Amino acid sequence: MQTNHCTNTKANKSANKRSLRKHTHNDIPFMEALYASTRESELAMTNFSQQEKLDFLKQQFSAQYSHYTQHYCTDAFNIIEFDNAPIGRLFVDYWEKEIRIVDIALMPEYRNTGVGTYFFHQLFEQAKTSGKSVTIHVEHNNPAKRLYERLGFELKTKTNDIYLLMEWRP
Repeated sequence: MQTNHCTNTKANKSANKRSLRKHTHNDIPFMEALYASTRESELAMTNFSQQEKLDFLKQQFSAQYSHYTQHYCTDAFNIIEFDNAPIGRLFVDYWEKEIRIVDIALMPEYRNTGVGTYFFHQLFEQAKTSGKSVTIHVEHNNPAKRLYERLGFELKTKTNDIYLLMEWRP
């Protein structure tokens, strides 16, 4: 996906832009913090010390990132920026018959602001043009599942007891 610019509701008031740029090794600290933000509520229910939480998050991020880079083409592994500052990531892999969203995550203050929806719509346009579907895995209890359903994703398969594979078709 090439760099895209769009103004969201927040940005309408301040003329800020949101965009994508290819991630680099220099983005790892940001992506670690982003990953940690997606696991906060889960870890709040544990008896882990702060150091144990940090160690666990670093190990889990490393395993996830390693898996993504070993099993997916990283050409469209992008950092989402708002006003030139990193606020999320959108990792996409283009397959013969589908556009696979490998991962999308936003920092908490940018969730529910339309940023993610904007990039989903960009992918939907690409899918329409190429005649492909858009797919994404989501955990059963992930609140983002409701967003995906509102955007028109439907259950394609139940991957296992944790993940669902959802699909959007043009």
